[in-house]
Amino acid sequence: MLDKEFVKKLRPGTKVKVWERIKEGDKERKSFFVGIIIARKHGTEPGATFTVRSIIQEVGVEKVYPLWSPLITKVDIMGTPKRVRRSKLYFIRDLSGKKIHEKLGLSI
Repeated sequence: MLDKEFVKKLRPGTKVKVWERIKEGDKERKSFFVGIIIARKHGTEPGATFTVRSIIQEVGVEKVYPLWSPLITKVDIMGTPKRVRRSKLYFIRDLSGKKIHEKLGLSI
């Protein structure tokens, strides 16, 4: 579960590792998804979401997470950009991984 102070740090351009609980049948396991936050929607209200994008096996994958979901166990911030001039980073869908890191100033 996330707290309000930590939620303020989740901004577009931030590289994160999202840990989530996955239930398969009667078993439960934890899995993580590493990517860049490209959008935050609806502020901090109960229906707020954030979208994380990653490139897996040369295919772009996006996941939309509810901000207050009990299935999210932990979010680790792996890097923050120098400066982001947009609130929605949808333009990175058309860029390669190297160009994304150059534009946002993240370490690879």
